[in-house]
Amino acid sequence: MIKIFSGFFAGIVLVIVIAFKFAGGFMFSEYASPFGVEETAARVQANIQALEKRGWKLSALRNPARAAQVSGINVLPVLLVEACSTDYSAPLLKEMETRILSILMPCTISVYKKDDGKTYIGTMNSGLMGKLFGSKVASIMTEVAKDQQQFIVMDPSKPAPPLIRKRPGGGSGGAGTPESGC
Repeated sequence: MIKIFSGFFAGIVLVIVIAFKFAGGFMFSEYASPFGVEETAARVQANIQALEKRGWKLSALRNPARAAQVSGINVLPVLLVEACSTDYSAPLLKEMETRILSILMPCTISVYKKDDGKTYIGTMNSGLMGKLFGSKVASIMTEVAKDQQQFIVMDPSKPAPPLIRKRPGGGSGGAGTPESGC
């Protein structure tokens, strides 16, 4: 009996260790970009704007590295491209059970440089995240995940678009416009 209990307990511990070790790899995806941070962010923005027919709008461009740099901390560049589609957000915001998911809005694409000198794009695995919250959310987030894949297409044959330095907005005195966020 002790052997069975010990084996069962060891199995649970192993599953927990594996889940913690690999969960980040399931929840987030990282892609190398052939361009620098600002050009990659500009291309992501242009790709988002190309999906306006699906309700996508740019919400903001954030630079979280700037605060660290202002404090005298040397960090590599990071830009956060934020976008939202009311086609996807509205059904979730209408329902009281899914309104908590507003914490995931807007959709954020991270563009950053690593020590290897290369630029990377980071995304949340929206499809997998949606599956955690039931079939309605899963179906919406599956569509978001498909669109996200289009956001990160880096076509070197196209000229570099300008970076849109849009400040966060959407509400009480923000620098953007009320329709800029979800």
